[in-house]
Amino acid sequence: MATIVPLASVDPALVEELLDRAFGPDRHARTAYRIREGTEWLPALSFAAADDAGYLVGTIQLWPVALTDPAGRAHPMIMVGPVAVVPERQQEGFGKALMLAALGALEPGALPQVMIGDAEYYGRFFGFSAAPTAGWRCPGPYDPARLLVRCDNPAILPAEGMLGPWRERADAPAED
Repeated sequence: MATIVPLASVDPALVEELLDRAFGPDRHARTAYRIREGTEWLPALSFAAADDAGYLVGTIQLWPVALTDPAGRAHPMIMVGPVAVVPERQQEGFGKALMLAALGALEPGALPQVMIGDAEYYGRFFGFSAAPTAGWRCPGPYDPARLLVRCDNPAILPAEGMLGPWRERADAPAED
């Protein structure tokens, strides 16, 4: 049985060690890292899983990203991942529990969620699809069949665009 806790309550060094074990030390070269480059993960939506003995066995992080359409408009989204489980504990349900915790923490009508992952698995269990992303691009190599999105109303999604980090516009008016 997994215990799910906020990722912010876990030592960042332990998280980095787990990510290295799950994805290898060259993980920073992956396209997903380029998409979210320069942003910070969202603490309210990111979690860790501990096993019955209290050992860290998995993490999930969600990130602010945007799809910039051909007209230069940024459409904010939330990037799901990495979903990481230590190799010796994979296939035990920790990843699924982390996904349910993260997606369950989203408000109704939340921003579209995007990820790079297995379409069959993430589609069947969590409602992600590659169909709306056919005209999207990423800053690096990727398999278009693995670029997935989850959205209450896919008709609102731009047909084309480039995924990248979400940054507040410097010229945006300040809110009172």
